[in-house]
Amino acid sequence: MTVSGRFVALLALGVIPVVLLGGRDGVAYAVLGGWLVLCLVLGVLDLILAASPRRVVLERSLPARVRLGAEATSELYVTNTGRRTLRGVVRDAWEPSAGAQTTRTRVSLPAGERRRLTATLRPWRRGERRVRTATIRSWGPLRLWARQATLEAPGRIRVLPPFTARKHLPSRLARLRELEGSTTVLLRGQGTEFDSLREYVRGDDVRSIDWRATARRHDPAGGRGARVMVRTWRPERDRRVVIVIDTARTSAARVADEPRIDTAFESALLLAALATRAGDRVDLVAFDRIVRGRVQGASGPELLSRMVDVMAGIDPALIEMDWSAVPAQVSAMTTQRSLVVLLTSIESPGGSRGLLSVLPQLTAKHIVVVASVTDPDTVEATRSRGDREAVYRAAAAERSLLDLSRVSAAVRRQGGDVVTGSPADLPPALADRYLALKAAGRL
Repeated sequence: MTVSGRFVALLALGVIPVVLLGGRDGVAYAVLGGWLVLCLVLGVLDLILAASPRRVVLERSLPARVRLGAEATSELYVTNTGRRTLRGVVRDAWEPSAGAQTTRTRVSLPAGERRRLTATLRPWRRGERRVRTATIRSWGPLRLWARQATLEAPGRIRVLPPFTARKHLPSRLARLRELEGSTTVLLRGQGTEFDSLREYVRGDDVRSIDWRATARRHDPAGGRGARVMVRTWRPERDRRVVIVIDTARTSAARVADEPRIDTAFESALLLAALATRAGDRVDLVAFDRIVRGRVQGASGPELLSRMVDVMAGIDPALIEMDWSAVPAQVSAMTTQRSLVVLLTSIESPGGSRGLLSVLPQLTAKHIVVVASVTDPDTVEATRSRGDREAVYRAAAAERSLLDLSRVSAAVRRQGGDVVTGSPADLPPALADRYLALKAAGRL
């Protein structure tokens, strides 16, 4: 049960006789007592005439998924199975991160009828956004007292990563088509695939001459002189790309108002979309000390669908990354030579020791690319030297950039490659590095 402001104002009116009569002969107090009794009687009568909120049946309809930042519509169906008209308010108890624009709705629901209450959701966090209950407050005809009940109405909606980096996909796909078309001339050697035969031109690698095809090729004039034929090569398809996402404590840091792990997700999604269009197979593992998520054996549209579904429920763990277990995780997914992309942080030399210690095991068999997000504010701080505080800040920023360059150089000495960039620049930069490896015939 609850009372309204109208009932409180009604009680306050009982003070007027006390003020006017000044308490003479106790008449004012008698009037006040009678007024209180009248107010209580009206309140009880109003409560009795109010419809029972427990005679309401709730049903909920929700979309299964929504991207972070997009809108979804929540539908709550309210059915009055009682004998009185329900006049009141329905409060849908969504958690705050679901971003419900409206949580309270006034209803007037006659007996035996049903209403649909809609609310717009705009979630601002990934993962499962849940609602368990809805509270119904039923007022009487005088709106003095109300009955209130909280009923079970469970529901959930899965909030997926936004994949804002998909705007870079068309331009990279165009470059991929150029790579697979006119530029398949291509390099010879390990990691390339036979494409076609053509006539020899000056400057071709003599190791590409196909002597059997040359012997079969006759001169059009009918002579026995053979035209020299060479093989052309193109980057291999059906290669393996293994993406390892670091979900340890460093991935929880916010860079440009975005967690590192979200930037890693964007980079992984763009690379996976590009690689699967190139005919390569992509596997994903999110790992710190245990596997937080894994996608393996998927291809085509199913790949991105499974990736975003797995990523939606992953949050950073406040523990250290166990780099010694990463080679085993990669070996569990593939035994052939692959492109291994490590999405982590390399800004601190001390925090990168574990990564550097296992790199030789990975680079001995795979092509390794380490991708790390950098803070654009750090670069900006190096340019500001207006006062003493700014000079100290610039010195600290320069030191941070120097540490990053030292770790990057150490990764390259171990045989790996490094891609860095701001949250907006890292996903396309990683995609460009993948295309560069394709063009060089290394992948």
